[in-house]
Amino acid sequence: MDLNQRRIAHLDMDAFYASVELLRYPELRGLPVVIGGRRDQQPELLADGSRRFFRLRDYVGRGVITTSTYEARALGVFSAMGVMKAAKLAPDAILLPVDFDAYRHYSRLFKAAVAAITPQIEDRGIDEIYIDLSQLPGDTLSLARRIKQAVKDATGLSCSIAISPSKLLSKIGSDLEKPDGLTLLDQSDIPSRIWPLPVRKINGIGPKAGEKLAALGIASIGELARADPALLQDHFGRSYAEWLHAVSHGIDDRPVVTESETKSISRETTFERDLHARRDRAALSAIFTSLCNRVAADLQRKGFLARTIGIKLRYEDFRIATRDLTLPAPTADPAVIRRAAGECLRRVPLQQKLRLLGVRTSALTSSSAPQLASASAQAELPLTAG
Repeated sequence: MDLNQRRIAHLDMDAFYASVELLRYPELRGLPVVIGGRRDQQPELLADGSRRFFRLRDYVGRGVITTSTYEARALGVFSAMGVMKAAKLAPDAILLPVDFDAYRHYSRLFKAAVAAITPQIEDRGIDEIYIDLSQLPGDTLSLARRIKQAVKDATGLSCSIAISPSKLLSKIGSDLEKPDGLTLLDQSDIPSRIWPLPVRKINGIGPKAGEKLAALGIASIGELARADPALLQDHFGRSYAEWLHAVSHGIDDRPVVTESETKSISRETTFERDLHARRDRAALSAIFTSLCNRVAADLQRKGFLARTIGIKLRYEDFRIATRDLTLPAPTADPAVIRRAAGECLRRVPLQQKLRLLGVRTSALTSSSAPQLASASAQAELPLTAG
């Protein structure tokens, strides 16, 4: 199919975890709400039927923000931020514990609603999917509205959706008009709608690459599109430079992958700033545990057990290190995954700052009785510099 004839949608649930919690606690709508507290910080039901909620200022200990409402984001509180740091920015924000069982339930609901319209779906995680609408009858705007309404009817939640000829443009577009956005893009929109955006809006350009581009005087996608390819190659290498040039012009021919054998399940996060193994030990430990818990939850949700556990690090100079460990028996237990990933971490040098941390599971087998998720795999992170 001519790439210009493709209609690829990216659907992203709006502040998903927080929005699910607002279904449970509608009295919190319009307030800054942060998800990331401990399980013992459940709201207290009072005698008059009202609830008393924990506030960020009440939090003591380690932990990172999983997500936040748009009102909290307006105060500077974002995902992957340390809870104690967030408490300084928004001490009166409501703090709620993570409830992955509820989030997986609503994830299944919204994906089933879209699948009823078209099965051409690529699952990208608990709160986002790509959809290939190329073969569906009907105009693009009507299809987008139909999908958004189906998600709303099934879950009571809003989503943002963008439709374009490519995954790249749709991924960017779904973030342009949040929340409850609907964005249509084609190649002719790139100069006016894409080029003015910061380079970090391109999925795959992280903080460090953004800093290197800024040092070269390249802040916007348009400036990246006009950059000398030789300059980019000198600073990023040929392969990454060619990719930067292509994506800045909206070039992306990746298909929506609807069916594939699952060979591995992983989670990773790129930090807003580079973190050091010793100086940022508490933050890294919490992030590492969260990644292990999320990988375990993905395994359980998809009905898999994993025998090989691995880690991925990207250092501040963009070098990548990976290690893995094969277990005696397959597992989906977050505590077991956490311990195995920790053993892998002991085998990598940690003198340099880190810009990315990931946990990967492979050698998957089917599980007829998935285990219940646990968020309590809180073993100490074995970060030892040297």
